[in-house]
Amino acid sequence: MRTSHPPVRWRRRALAATGALLLGASLVTATAASAEDDPRVGLGAGLHDAEIAASGVELLDSLPLPAGFAINSDLAFTGDKAIVGSFSGFQVYDISDPGAPVLENAFVCPGGQGDVSVHGDLLFMSVEATNGRIDCGTQGAPGAVNPERFRGVRIFDISDISDPQQLRGVQTCRGSHTHTLVTDPDDAENVYIYNSGTSNVRSPLELEGCENAALTADPVTSGNPTQWRIDVIKVPLAAPETAAIVSQPRIFTDVETGAYNGLQNTMPGALHPSGSAYGPLPNTNTCHDVTAFPEIGLLAGACQGNGILVDISDPENPERIDAVADPNFSYWHSATFSNDGTKVIFTDEWGGGTAARCQASHAPEWGANALFDIVDGELEFASYYKLPAPQTAQENCVAHNGSIIPVPGRDIMVQAWYQGGLSIIDFTDTANPVEIAYLDRGPIDEPSPTGINLGGYWSTYWYNGNVLGSEIARGFDSLELLASDWMSANEIAAAGEIQLDAFNAQTQAQLVHAPSFAVVGSYVDQADRADAMSDKALAQVRKHLAEAQVLVADGSSDTAVIAQLDNAIKKSGAPSDSAVVQAIVDLKATFS
Repeated sequence: MRTSHPPVRWRRRALAATGALLLGASLVTATAASAEDDPRVGLGAGLHDAEIAASGVELLDSLPLPAGFAINSDLAFTGDKAIVGSFSGFQVYDISDPGAPVLENAFVCPGGQGDVSVHGDLLFMSVEATNGRIDCGTQGAPGAVNPERFRGVRIFDISDISDPQQLRGVQTCRGSHTHTLVTDPDDAENVYIYNSGTSNVRSPLELEGCENAALTADPVTSGNPTQWRIDVIKVPLAAPETAAIVSQPRIFTDVETGAYNGLQNTMPGALHPSGSAYGPLPNTNTCHDVTAFPEIGLLAGACQGNGILVDISDPENPERIDAVADPNFSYWHSATFSNDGTKVIFTDEWGGGTAARCQASHAPEWGANALFDIVDGELEFASYYKLPAPQTAQENCVAHNGSIIPVPGRDIMVQAWYQGGLSIIDFTDTANPVEIAYLDRGPIDEPSPTGINLGGYWSTYWYNGNVLGSEIARGFDSLELLASDWMSANEIAAAGEIQLDAFNAQTQAQLVHAPSFAVVGSYVDQADRADAMSDKALAQVRKHLAEAQVLVADGSSDTAVIAQLDNAIKKSGAPSDSAVVQAIVDLKATFS
């Protein structure tokens, strides 16, 4: 297995394009099986009838795109509803029965991308394309300047989710490719939207203050160009219709020279390690996607040419604290923190999501994940992870959006790979990520039976016990996790005990498990998997835990339950600070 070029670091004090190299970075990818043995290889093609290969996860239901909708995008959740963004608007699904989701509403409102997020009774939606209109009309907005055009972040009142009401949104100079909801732990009256626009700059005749600047290898230090910044939108919750941009921080600036274009500044024509031109271009003039973790005051930004770490303790004035780059990465696309915020996974959307970038001839560090540990406020590279099953030349495939599955004691992520399907990985050891489950379909063969037909999972997220997927061409999928050697029934049950009121994948918070038998069982199963306890001890611990559960079900006294839990601790032979003993002690406390 060949060694990677380690990522380049831009340090706080000297942020020039020739940073120091990180030390000791080696290429690590997971391999579930050799390519010739992997059941994902050679799947039969189809749109809604393609062959499926799966392990550790099962497809429960798949609903097609509603009439008039094309290209599903990102997902958000509120209560028992899943909201699916689309280039055509958004859809609302009732997922109260995950085995049989029901389409409740398909709201037409074109504008491209259509990424969505929710906060209370508000729905936010990204609009980037020039056909977006203020009135959500489908007739487009022709001309270079059109007063009816909307490009920015739409805001909807969804207090009656069956009848969304559009409020006045926020227009931005490059539209909104993606956005991230940022909360302030010290301010319950406002939320913030960090907006990333990646498209062309609007004419100042259409939106005052927009200023286009050409990408250049020279330092840019003058004017107020729209590039090399993000938009921070403040949304007063009592009056969301007054939302407005409150700052446009230049978080890419070289702190020594003052150059706005102070991070990765690759010019057109530069070659990717594959020998072809970069595509997209790793030029950090905006972010593609940023993920906030307000609880710890950090944000991880995937910003075209760089992965960055940002202090958001003052959400109106975010400050970059670290940045890294990697010649293997064509386009830093998205980021996901570990549940405790000590690790981050960045994705590379090499090929822009429309190319076949998971073929056997492609190096495993191209179009992959890069895993980092966060140490003293700096990003330390640990490894790469690439979907281990090669895909065909007819399947658009590259790393894309995912989220944490909250299994106690482990870092697990479910991730979309477009037509590569979904892959679930354990990255508890960031130097050795391992695939533990997957689902893949054969190539889409409509309308072209031999070419690439855009499709596959845009996003796959865990929410309240299930995995939900937004499929670009096929619609909306509901899936469940299955017990396997890699994930036990206890671990799946413990994850499902985390019940959220709402979920936006780009706004993370630490998910904390209440003491339960499933949590204790998870740690016991992990000790078993790691050979950390003898077979005899495992059998005794499980016996006493089962007896304690029977006592609880029978309404027996707390004293009797505690006695069985004490027996489990004693028979484990584990030290008092072990995860198994600590979980049992926590459970005991609930019966005291």
